Amino acid sequence: MANNNQSRVARHQNGAKKPKKRHPIRRIFLWLLALFVVILVAGGGLFTYYAMSAPKVTQAQLSSQSSSVIYDSSGNKIRTLGLENRSYASGNEIPQTLKDAIVSTEDRRFYSNFGIDPVRILGAAYSNFTGNSGLQGGSTLTQQLVKLAVFSTKKSDQTLRRKAQEAWLAIKVDRSYSKNQILEFYVNKVPLANGVYGMGTAAHYYYNKSLKELDLAQLALIAGMPQAPNTYDPYTNPAAAKARRDLVLQAIVTNKKITSQQAKQAAAVPITEGLVDQQKQTNTDTDNVTDAYISQVVAEVKKKTGLNPYTDGLKIYTNLNMKVQKRLYDIVNTDNYVSFPDDLLQTGVTMTDVKTGKVTAMIGGRKTGNVQFGLNRAVQTSRSSGSTIKPLLDYGPAIEYLNYSTYQQMEDTKYTYAGTSTQLYDWDFEYMGRISLRTALAQSRNVPAVRTLDKVGLTKATQFINGLGITFAKPLELQNGIGADVSSLQEAAGYAAFANGGTYYKPYLINKVEKPDGTSETFDPQGKRAMKSSTAYMITDVLKDVISSGTGTSAQISGLHQAGKTGTTNYSDDELNNSTSISSSMAKDSWFTGYSKDYAISVWTGYDQPQQHGLTSTEQQVAANIYRELMQYANTETNASGGNWTKPSSVVAANILKGSNPAQLAASGASSSQVTRELFVRGTQPTTVASSTTSSRRKTSTSSSSISSSSSSLASSSFSSAVSSASSSAIEQSSSQVSQSSSSAASQSTNNGQSNANTATTDTNANQNTTNSSNTQTPSSNTGS
Repeated sequence: MANNNQSRVARHQNGAKKPKKRHPIRRIFLWLLALFVVILVAGGGLFTYYAMSAPKVTQAQLSSQSSSVIYDSSGNKIRTLGLENRSYASGNEIPQTLKDAIVSTEDRRFYSNFGIDPVRILGAAYSNFTGNSGLQGGSTLTQQLVKLAVFSTKKSDQTLRRKAQEAWLAIKVDRSYSKNQILEFYVNKVPLANGVYGMGTAAHYYYNKSLKELDLAQLALIAGMPQAPNTYDPYTNPAAAKARRDLVLQAIVTNKKITSQQAKQAAAVPITEGLVDQQKQTNTDTDNVTDAYISQVVAEVKKKTGLNPYTDGLKIYTNLNMKVQKRLYDIVNTDNYVSFPDDLLQTGVTMTDVKTGKVTAMIGGRKTGNVQFGLNRAVQTSRSSGSTIKPLLDYGPAIEYLNYSTYQQMEDTKYTYAGTSTQLYDWDFEYMGRISLRTALAQSRNVPAVRTLDKVGLTKATQFINGLGITFAKPLELQNGIGADVSSLQEAAGYAAFANGGTYYKPYLINKVEKPDGTSETFDPQGKRAMKSSTAYMITDVLKDVISSGTGTSAQISGLHQAGKTGTTNYSDDELNNSTSISSSMAKDSWFTGYSKDYAISVWTGYDQPQQHGLTSTEQQVAANIYRELMQYANTETNASGGNWTKPSSVVAANILKGSNPAQLAASGASSSQVTRELFVRGTQPTTVASSTTSSRRKTSTSSSSISSSSSSLASSSFSSAVSSASSSAIEQSSSQVSQSSSSAASQSTNNGQSNANTATTDTNANQNTTNSSNTQTPSSNTGS
């Protein structure tokens, strides 16, 4: 018994000395396996849940050629998009070489997968994780077809739900149709550049041939375009198009459908060989009239809805005023309204409703022939604004953040950019010395503008102009105070905020989109406060002087209250030295941006090849002339109010003694030639009345110096008791004269009465009737008026 007990104890002790062996790797594997099963089950459940709510996909959608109809602001049909740009290629019209090219490039396992390809999905995930982009993505051809037929292409719509539904529908399509049918749908559905849809249409558009008539190089180009149609457009990006074509050729070799020698021969063919001239896809006069506007409508619909106007059968309602648009087209394409030097001079024009942001008219060029959706110069941002940027970037922020008055004194004196030897000049190579903000802006002086931007600070100035919808790819510099790359669309919307009292409305062209199922989306952007009403009113008051007596007199319209700004850009010394076609008296760009209480219009003019053509001093007036003709017609056609702006309570008007620094109120008996009416943010207006109407601006004559001491004593005792009442009456008198002087400026008439004479604009005769006089060359980085 003892032996037995001992043996049991011994055995127990021996067992304790040998613990059971553990396998941590196996346990980790089991945990991972369990986790994978849980994720798989959960993922499968989620996939099933999403798939249950997937929309239906019909053959009509897969092969759809639905057109969209575009309407103007009155509900009149102006354009149909879709059918006229299609040439359907049936199965037997699609060459095998094209099929091989598409499958090799987009979906190598197309004939063996079941609508989705798990191998590709994992491969795409790995590529995304490692950052290595391959030729093919994660979607099969069938998934791409479903995406084009059923879903929007808007990035924000590419959710997990959408991806699951897309995969489920691709499986169903693969079960319902043969591979050749799916390929036929795809070939006729994909978008290409220039408003072309379907590869059969592309063959006719680019080569004026059917698909069967194209060679290997041409088929490879078309097969490779759907991934990024505009990037691989052989007309606008031949180098990128060739690189993509050659990549497709190599993919076909990899898929063993052609030999390396065949690919090499095709790659040696110039990308432009066989291309016809870029042609017109529209065929009516109305199409040419509205081309730029419609191109922007298409872009806006895609961006805001993710829908495709060429394929989705939409009804698109726009803000286009067709009568105004037709007049704008005639203004820039005939010599009936404005005289143009030649057919090469180009323009970009945008007109907006200042109270809503609606874009009511737009033109992207003139004498452009029959090219559809070509360069829209109204929205290009590659040309400098010149001095039209000054209210937006310099003086607007100065009034907003620093409480500058329209009389703020500033120095128009020699200026060199900090850290450089670059001296800034004005358009006339002269300096005016100490001048007011009103004079500096109305006469478009460059040095005060840059000094003002420097005092505001680039951070605050950028904040202000960003609030007006204008952003830049690079940080702003002081040089941008006299010019920055903007579009007429941006400037029209930015200036509209001055016109309406300080509210920015993002410009928009479409107000409603109806879908085939009867649902619709409406668009009515709400405005955002961009500046104080005092800032808007004070800038407007100065810009009225630009038209009445400054650099923009060409834009005058009798009886219409309006404000605006000219802008020109000059050639640099290097540009002048490298060209024999331009001279220092020419400008590269000329702008006019202006507004009434109803509309804002921005006009750019210039040449597409500025090194070959420049704008003479006379040609620099074309922008203001276009503006004048369009504004005058729009104001009449729409029965616009044409009224004057009402001074807000936050602004005080005062009669200031010219030359006083700091500002002093003019005495009640001051001569009209010594008084200027100026505006101040309430609370910052001067209260001191000048002690002498002659101030220090006039030298004392010998006879004046012999005035008796008794007379001086009497004047001194009388003045002290009159200061208080004179200060009050000067401000009140000037406030009551605001509407009178504004009306006078609108009709460009001369003030004859003593009251109006006392509110005459500062130094308007300093450059009387000057009209955009930037015909004198300035150094690099300088702009004209």
